[in-house]
Amino acid sequence: MIDEFAKEYLHGELSDVRETMILKLDGLSEYDVRRPLTHTGTNLLGLIKHLSTSEAWYFGDVFRRPFPGQWRRWDDPSPIDGMWAAADESRAGIVDRYRRAWEHSDATIAALDIDSRGDVPWWPRPDVMLFNIMVHVLTETNRHAGHADILREQLVGAVGTEAGITDGPARDAAFWADRRATIERAARAAGPPLG
Repeated sequence: MIDEFAKEYLHGELSDVRETMILKLDGLSEYDVRRPLTHTGTNLLGLIKHLSTSEAWYFGDVFRRPFPGQWRRWDDPSPIDGMWAAADESRAGIVDRYRRAWEHSDATIAALDIDSRGDVPWWPRPDVMLFNIMVHVLTETNRHAGHADILREQLVGAVGTEAGITDGPARDAAFWADRRATIERAARAAGPPLG
């Protein structure tokens, strides 16, 4: 009983956060979904591309249910190249690949019991169960959804998890400038900046 509850719960949470990731692209230009917004080049479309590959590996290769088509393998010598979209990769194509990856993942989740065994050769303890992979992929996707929140906030000043909804009441630019100034004063009062 608890096994089915856990499987349904984890799967439901994963389904929700996947949709949230796609919503982060809404209303943004091709440039804005691709542009590097951190020192390491993190960008919205790159996060989705990465999550596509991750789901293909974890719910495909790990359970000997390979995702069809050409995918970057887990032992690729340049894994960081999967974190950004080349100019000739369309947003629609990357989003479609993510949706196809999660459909394949959903089929794996539906077909297997939560204690079904898999093998993750790139982990120190490679012997896993579907439960481990569901928790891992949910955790990874939620972590990247947090990154996407910050990136989207940098681009448009808005956050949230549903189309057209932001967290909390709408605030004007003056409110946010004042809030940042208050937080900056508190940080400086706590101690000087490094360097």
